[in-house]
Amino acid sequence: MIDTHIHADARTGEDFNNMYLSGIDVAVTCAFYPYNEFNDVILLNHLRRILNYDVKRAEEYGLELKVALGIHPTNADVDGKIIYENLYEWIENKKIIAIGEIGLEDLTEKEYEVFKKQLDIAEETKTNVIIHTPRKNKSNVIDEILDILPQHISSKHVIIDHINPNVIEKVINTDYTLGLTVQPQKMDKYEAVKILDEYGFDKFLLNSDISNKPSDPLSVPKTIRELTKQNFNQKDIEKIAFKNAEKFFNI
Repeated sequence: MIDTHIHADARTGEDFNNMYLSGIDVAVTCAFYPYNEFNDVILLNHLRRILNYDVKRAEEYGLELKVALGIHPTNADVDGKIIYENLYEWIENKKIIAIGEIGLEDLTEKEYEVFKKQLDIAEETKTNVIIHTPRKNKSNVIDEILDILPQHISSKHVIIDHINPNVIEKVINTDYTLGLTVQPQKMDKYEAVKILDEYGFDKFLLNSDISNKPSDPLSVPKTIRELTKQNFNQKDIEKIAFKNAEKFFNI
């Protein structure tokens, strides 16, 4: 199994061990500094910590981390120049598999600026992006994201993440890959199963988004087991368990 969106820097070695023992071989860890930091150097150190420390920390427990780095909308008030320079370097040296997570939260002018800049870098370098959608005001923010994306990046490089039953109709007929986050206070495994049952397995990736907030490191295997329990087709289960992620991220 592949968990396609976590925040490894906020989790313990015990979480990594339990994920590995449950059948998760690979996880994609994303950047998110949990408060608005105006200092670019501090944010850069956070990103380097993920790349240089957390990858090794997870490996000690058997869990392979793939890395996505970028400026989360929570941190959009930084200048950003030094981060963008490093993004180019990390992409060129194949140290990251995506820019992320990026997106919009409060729809501030600076959020728009930082979001569009990172989309442009992704399009220029043919790099995938993992796009955050917020808990609050999700529907309106998705409308803004859907308006911006075609102006900056090819749909084949885009994951719109944290999709739930309330907004699925806005995105299901687009060409974007869609992330389903099974997490307390976001969406439970039964809601994820219902979405997959209704809309099919081809467009979706599955993740836990474990972070400093209430999270379940085993939500991906629990959802996969629920699909098995309900006798879904094994080939479809394999798509959402790992094959869609392997294809999208080329891993």
